[in-house]
Amino acid sequence: MRRGRFRLVPVALLLAVLGMLVFAACGDDDDDESAGGQTGGEQAAGQPGKGKPPVTLGTKDFPEEFILGELYKQALEAKGYKVNLKKNIGSTEIIDKSLTSGEIDGYPEYLGVSLAVTFRKDIIPKSAEQTYNLAKRLYEKRGQVISQQTPFFDVDAIATTREFAEKNGLEALGDLKKLGSFTVGARPEFRDRFQGLKGMRSEYGLTNAKFKQLALGIQYQALDSGDVDTANVFSTDAQLASGKYRVLKDPKGIFGYQHVAMVMNRDKYEALGGPEFFKVIDDVSRLLTNDAIITMNKAVVIDKQDEADVAREFLQANRLV
Repeated sequence: MRRGRFRLVPVALLLAVLGMLVFAACGDDDDDESAGGQTGGEQAAGQPGKGKPPVTLGTKDFPEEFILGELYKQALEAKGYKVNLKKNIGSTEIIDKSLTSGEIDGYPEYLGVSLAVTFRKDIIPKSAEQTYNLAKRLYEKRGQVISQQTPFFDVDAIATTREFAEKNGLEALGDLKKLGSFTVGARPEFRDRFQGLKGMRSEYGLTNAKFKQLALGIQYQALDSGDVDTANVFSTDAQLASGKYRVLKDPKGIFGYQHVAMVMNRDKYEALGGPEFFKVIDDVSRLLTNDAIITMNKAVVIDKQDEADVAREFLQANRLV
């Protein structure tokens, strides 16, 4: 995995900057309407969700997904759609069943995870584009569609404390092989995933890894206390900005390309207006850079702000609500 340096900035400052990058197409706000700049047909075009059936979206079980769910929900509601958001459904294995059973109509998914977990493809794609195209074809075979993918990506990674890494000369995943043994803390599904312990063992020969199950969200506490030597983290975690941890490089790319797209059942997608519906999703997605997501993650995880409020501030700054 390649991870560039980033600098966290206050949420208000980031959103103010992003608010300057408004698309010229966003001209259907109340001020424009009150000025008499829209005809009735233009107003209808600005509310494509009016008269459409309600849509149920879901999220997986961690804060970044909660933020994504709120971003899409609020942007869709601003366009007249009726949205029911079910948060914290569970891992990919669980939420995919909610999708295929019709409990939900769609949810934001990391496309490398789609290949490895949903479709059980133990492959290492060569690019984000290849990952997207493979996932798109596989979902279409199941009667589902995906939106455009986000600029930001959030890959699984293995991190240690900086002290442990420096003491043992750890820079990349392969360096862990020289340890007599080491513990890796992660959520239970990580054990059997190719983009997880299975891939670490098969591609890097890390048969000296001992798995320790951790609830999602406590991996940094476990590292700090020495309860585990390494832990599975996400590359957009706000905690990584502290400088206390080292993310080990993944030169073989086992953790894949993890840009996000909305996955939906085709019948509901078509009932909601098809491309018209996904345009609202894509207008949000194209703004989601790594810096924007990291800053929103920090606001929710570190600063304890409500994800709905953080999402609303971001959308307002970009005139999407």
